[in-house]
This record gives sequence, structure tokens and C-alpha cells, in this order.
Amino acid sequence: MERGPVVVSGAGARIQALLGCLLKVLLWLASALLYFGSEQAAHLLGSPCLRRLYHAWLAAVVIFGPLLQFHVNSRTIFASHGNFFNIKFVNSAWGWTCTFLGGFVLLVVFLATRRVAVTARHLSRLVVGAAVWRGAGRAFLLIEDLTGSCFEPLPQGLLLHELPDRRSCLAAGHQWRGYTVSSHTFLLTFCCLLMAEEAAVFAKYLAHGLPAGAPLRLVFLLNVLLLGLWNFLLLCTVIYFHQYTHKVVGAAVGTFAWYLTYGSWYHQAWSPGSPGHGLFSRPRSSRKHN
Repeated sequence: MERGPVVVSGAGARIQALLGCLLKVLLWLASALLYFGSEQAAHLLGSPCLRRLYHAWLAAVVIFGPLLQFHVNSRTIFASHGNFFNIKFVNSAWGWTCTFLGGFVLLVVFLATRRVAVTARHLSRLVVGAAVWRGAGRAFLLIEDLTGSCFEPLPQGLLLHELPDRRSCLAAGHQWRGYTVSSHTFLLTFCCLLMAEEAAVFAKYLAHGLPAGAPLRLVFLLNVLLLGLWNFLLLCTVIYFHQYTHKVVGAAVGTFAWYLTYGSWYHQAWSPGSPGHGLFSRPRSSRKHN
């Protein structure tokens, strides 16, 4: 009568021990994948040659990507303006980029320097990026206002109205049509270039033997995944939406904005500084010997 519970208890203990071992194996596997994935991604993004090829890839996507519209299904979910990715990610691309990239820059700079002022200086690049995004958006609206006209859609076609500006045109229930630079193409191109530039620092960070625990590696890989998502959504945008010249001009403006900031201004002493500037002044290999 007393052996039944002992058998059940022994079986339960063995199951708990087995689950514990399985959990340890899964944690070890996740840790190994996290380490391997972050090392490989850092090596790829840290290569100057691959970054130049990446710039060529973005240019090819924008210039030749629209040709794919003749070879893809126009009824897919990505062809709809109301698809999940377009609403939740593309329309809020800068917010996602700031959240993920801001966390990465914060961790890398503070762990490398332990100085709040230096960390704030590097984070100010995201403030500049936000200003670029807002300024470009206002400039695109101004271009559309200056080049547009007011139309009323009719069954026979469009009726032109001599209304002076967009506000009065829309208030009358009509449509304002002008040259519309693709803000989505601009933003996705700018975010791709910006994230690739910022994430490239992690290779040098690892090479200097600085603290790189699981949280930092996870944040880095999340940024890599977000960068991959932006590339995919940029391809979808140039295939399914906007006119060709609108997309090319948007991407060109985004590239020019990246060049003015990361390619030029951030190398000046009176700027927020380029990614990695002032973080690795003492290489791990340089040691004093008595």
C-alpha cells in the first residue's frame, strides 16, 4: 500500500530532471546560436567592401526593382496599401529604427566608454536623423503644393478647377495632384543606409574585447533583422507602389541625406561624430610591457 506513491514520486523526479536537462540544452543551443549569429553578422556588416556592395544593392533595387512588377502576382497582400507591414512598419519606420537602433547605440557606447556625455553625443545622430526625416517630409509636401493642380473626378474624366492651393481644393471635396516624391522610398533608403552604418561598429567592438553579453548581442541581431525587413519592404514598395521617377527621386534624396550626414558632416569635429568615433582608442593588443 505504501509503494504506489513512492513510484509516482520517483517517476515525477525523473521527469523533472529530464525537463531540466532539456531546458539546459535548449538554453545552451540558443546561446550558441546567438553568439554565432551575432559574430557572423558583425563580420559581414563590418566589412567596408560588403558595405559598398550593399550600397550598390540598394541602388539596383530602386532602379531595376520596378521591372519585377511584370513578373509578380499583383494580388498578393504586399500589393495592398492597407497590408499589415505597410501600416505597422513602413508608416512608422523611423519610430522602429529609433527604438531598436537607439538601444544598440546606447549599449555599445556606454559599455565602451562608461561616459554619459559621449553616449549622449552618439545618440544625437538619431536626433539629426529625425530632423532630416521631418524636414524632407515637409519639403516633399511643398513640392507637391507648388507643382499641383485641383481636379474634380467625374464619370467622364477629371475636371480642372482654378483653386489656388491644396487646402481650399480638399475643402471643396476635390483632389490635389502634383509631383509626389515617394516619402516611403526616401525613408526606407535612409533607414537602411543609417542602420548599416551604425551596426558596422559592432565588429570593431568585438575585436577590442569589450563586454558583449547576451542582451547586447540580442539587441544587435534584432537590428540586423529590422535591417533585413526594411530591405524587403523597400523592394515591395518599388515593385507595387508609386511612379518610377517618384521612387528614384525619393531614394536619391535619402542617399544624399545619408551622404551629407554620415559621409561628410559626422567626420567634422563640431558634429555628433561618426559611429565608433572615440570608442576604441585603446586596442586590446596594445599593452605595456615592463
